[in-house]
Amino acid sequence: MSIKSKIESFLFISAKPMAVKQLAGLIKKDDSDIKSAIAELVEEYKNKKAGMQIIRNENKYQMVSSPENVQVIQDFIKDETTGELTRPSLEALTIIAYRGPVSKLDLDRIRGVNCALILRNLLLRGLIEAEFDKKKKETYYSITFDFMRFLGLSDISDLPDYEKLHQDDTIERMLELDNDKNNVDGL
Repeated sequence: MSIKSKIESFLFISAKPMAVKQLAGLIKKDDSDIKSAIAELVEEYKNKKAGMQIIRNENKYQMVSSPENVQVIQDFIKDETTGELTRPSLEALTIIAYRGPVSKLDLDRIRGVNCALILRNLLLRGLIEAEFDKKKKETYYSITFDFMRFLGLSDISDLPDYEKLHQDDTIERMLELDNDKNNVDGL
């Protein structure tokens, strides 16, 4: 798989701009290789007048929708961010509220499906926030003050059965078993 392909994938799934250094670390290439590949991608998107483009702010890049599509995107986002949450979104939000901060990988494993679009929707709504852990090289998601304010909570522990569910180690044991199984299968 080419560097450009990997960069494109990371920029597509990332909910926030990504720095060249971060991309270089993930792809295991030099900063100069990343910058060169991104420059090519930017030109390719411009030339084919795609519905997506890559923008730069200082040393960070993000994939965004094309300015020509601004109105249809605004209409869609308005519908997505003001309508009711779907059952999968509520499930993911509940896991994040009770178990957060939680990584995307763990959320995917708990739910058994890829949660990238759900996370993006919850981020757009301002119900969760993302923080990148440099040591683990993973993004962790937790609820926001807006989420708490929306539910009328003064503290996260005000959620029903919070202490019991937050302390329950069933999920950790399940994830460890899954991890052990994957390590044995991978040998």
